[in-house]
Amino acid sequence: MPASVTSSADLDDPPRQPRGPLAIGPWIVDPSINELRRGNEAVRIEPKAMDVLVFLADRAGRLVSREELFAAAWPGVVVGDEALTQTINKLRKAFGDASRSPSYIETIAKRGYRLIADVRPWQAAGAISGPAAAGATSGQASVEAAPSSSPPARKHWRAMTLLGLAAMAIAIAAGYFAFLLWAPTTAREGFDADAFRQPGWIGVAVAPFESLGGDPEQAYLARGITVSLVTDLSRLSDLRVIRLPDHAPADRDAPGVHYRMTGSVQRDAGSLRVTVHLVDARTGEELWSERFDRPFGDILAVQDEITAKVVQLLPAKVSDVERQRIARRHTQSVDAYDHFLRAQALLLVRSADANDRARTLYRGALELDPKFARAYAGLAMTYAMDYRLRDSERGSLDRAFELARTAREIDPDVPEVQWAMGFVQAQRRKHDEAIKSLQQAIVLDRSFADAYALLGGIDTYTGQPARSIELVRTALRLNSDAGYLYFLVLGRALLFQNDPEQALIHLRAALLRNPADVETRVFTAAALVAAGDHAGAKWEADEIRTLEPAFSTRRWLDSYPMTSAAQQARLVTLLADAGL
Repeated sequence: MPASVTSSADLDDPPRQPRGPLAIGPWIVDPSINELRRGNEAVRIEPKAMDVLVFLADRAGRLVSREELFAAAWPGVVVGDEALTQTINKLRKAFGDASRSPSYIETIAKRGYRLIADVRPWQAAGAISGPAAAGATSGQASVEAAPSSSPPARKHWRAMTLLGLAAMAIAIAAGYFAFLLWAPTTAREGFDADAFRQPGWIGVAVAPFESLGGDPEQAYLARGITVSLVTDLSRLSDLRVIRLPDHAPADRDAPGVHYRMTGSVQRDAGSLRVTVHLVDARTGEELWSERFDRPFGDILAVQDEITAKVVQLLPAKVSDVERQRIARRHTQSVDAYDHFLRAQALLLVRSADANDRARTLYRGALELDPKFARAYAGLAMTYAMDYRLRDSERGSLDRAFELARTAREIDPDVPEVQWAMGFVQAQRRKHDEAIKSLQQAIVLDRSFADAYALLGGIDTYTGQPARSIELVRTALRLNSDAGYLYFLVLGRALLFQNDPEQALIHLRAALLRNPADVETRVFTAAALVAAGDHAGAKWEADEIRTLEPAFSTRRWLDSYPMTSAAQQARLVTLLADAGL
């Protein structure tokens, strides 16, 4: 539990102070210049790689979890697992190490890394670069030239290491007990947001299915099949499912992943071709591949067939009840499902026009299947967004709540339905009720990234932005192909934590993904003022007026779900300085 609710500061060491060189095996490592040297051979590495190496060296011989490394090297910043994997690969390349038979950095499956080479402080008279280092003619000579630590120095080194470990243990314990103190019992009691990381689960990475053919309108079909497979597989109690980003490398070293699924979708008039591959992520062996050529009307049956085949192949224990739950589709109407997928794509745009078109499609889906719970949930979302996008009366939120409740009555076991209720309740500023719905969504699907992200968003709405970071980090790990909303949530939290520099990194990432989103531009303008860039803030203000000519900060906040008066006041001040 602490891993999902403790901020990165709980695991992070104090800022690394300038320190002398280290001897790691035959290499001399100088953190001050990011250099490794062995005899006349010198290798420069990136500062971030040196941070990771020093952190591992300070804990030589013991397992260091990926979470500890993220907190130490990227404090307060959300990065994907690939950032750490690439950093470890760069260190191995610098050392000339091999992952399969390591001499320096050992991978502990599903857990982290361990530095296994001999580590000791370097006490040469001069710096390792320059003439003093040039006197060494070989790697062996370098090691022998290094005076071994005296007994007092060794005792001091060990003492400092023990003190560091003790400090980390105290910090982790403090973070845990702090959580016990601040967790609201009405909404969070007993909630384990990180339970999906339990050991022994089978990890499945699902890459986005590729849409073949030249029609961009068919991309929604590939996306829909991907999302459906991820959703269905996530409901199996023995599986941990991760959705990979577009163009993820075939050898991506995702933690805890045993199997990788890829595929493609092609629609030609009334026919459908789906190709699926299942690969052992550890050996690269293809376990199964199959091509499904069906009439387009059989799309739901094809999804069922693919899911059943994967479940049959994976060494997971699946109960009969869960098998039946997977077999029960959200709708048996192919046309309703087609309407639904198109509406989902439009809903993400977050514009008034796209919202209207999405609503029309959701209604069309419900005309075809009045018991389609997810279509009701989507329709509810359009009314909740109307309140925000058009300054509608609160009647829009009341209507959204009624539709979300109908969706939940039809099928409360669909995590997306619970999430929609959480979103609507958040817009109504009933945050405790929203949290309960989102917790239930995670109980139904431990890999449901959107639920973790929205929980993080609610923490910021209520004036507790520091809690958002780990929840959004979890969401990004589960869905590394995240859209702009994850970056917006993170940037907003960092702004209210008085870190405009990092806030702008993530807000700009959100703008790259959706430049027409007014909310992202509002917080970008505020962050620019906080960072001292008033010219940039005024440019953003002009962009906001272009998108929404009648924009008013006070009116915008009236329909915004933030309940922290202090944060609202700060935002008003920052935006006023931007000219809004």
